[in-house]
Amino acid sequence: MNLRLIVLMTAMTLLLMLCGNLIGGQQGMLVALIFSAITNFISYWFSDKMVLKMYRAQEVESGELYDVVSELARDNNLPMPKVYMIPQSVPNAFATGRDPQHAAVAATEGILQILSREELKGVMAHELTHVRNRDILIGTIAATLAGAITYLASMAKWAMIFGGGRGSDGERSNGLGMLVMAILAPLAAMLIQMAVSRSREYKADEGGAKLCGNPLYLANALGKLQVANQRSPMPNVNPTTAHMFIVSPLTGSSFASLFSTHPPVEERIARLEQMAM
Repeated sequence: MNLRLIVLMTAMTLLLMLCGNLIGGQQGMLVALIFSAITNFISYWFSDKMVLKMYRAQEVESGELYDVVSELARDNNLPMPKVYMIPQSVPNAFATGRDPQHAAVAATEGILQILSREELKGVMAHELTHVRNRDILIGTIAATLAGAITYLASMAKWAMIFGGGRGSDGERSNGLGMLVMAILAPLAAMLIQMAVSRSREYKADEGGAKLCGNPLYLANALGKLQVANQRSPMPNVNPTTAHMFIVSPLTGSSFASLFSTHPPVEERIARLEQMAM
């Protein structure tokens, strides 16, 4: 378990404990701590399966997507991950799993409709770099814990609406504190995700360009994926898992993009084009 993962899990756990304390005092904090321990355990062992099930991904063992991943894994001496297809027309892809020996890569059906084989190779090389760098465990744990924090923040909001909780000393919990927590806790969780996601994407782009042999494969694919997702955003996306995709599946204003877990696609493409020179 690397330092980034320890820092992430610690920060998320502290947020959960704060939520529990504001809802139910010391008893609530203890419950939140236990809840956090269970969530961390589930995240480590089962978050990959949870994310794949969330998007109704189906494992494939043949076809163009499987062949591209198999070729990249073989040529770069990487463990072969499981390959999944998502029944979704909007083109996108992500990787998940706790380590390279228990990894999976997934892509939507739509990605095969708009990318050439070379561009698909660039996208899958990006995802395999996430696998090799062990970024995927961090991403899936971030998704699970952020969802738990958001859930507790929602509980705090409703507790405040219906009169607030009571601490162990019998006094009414601080309503203002719960209001602030209900607003800021999900934002804090998002900022933690941002901190670990943006730098990972740049590194995965660079590593993916090297794995596939041509930075322009990925650069061209990113341009197409960005346009497609802006034109027709992916429906029913859980915001806590949006950071896992190669390009953001969420829409938003230019202001909201400042808080995106993804760096600007234009900057990513520029870096890849610079590598190709």
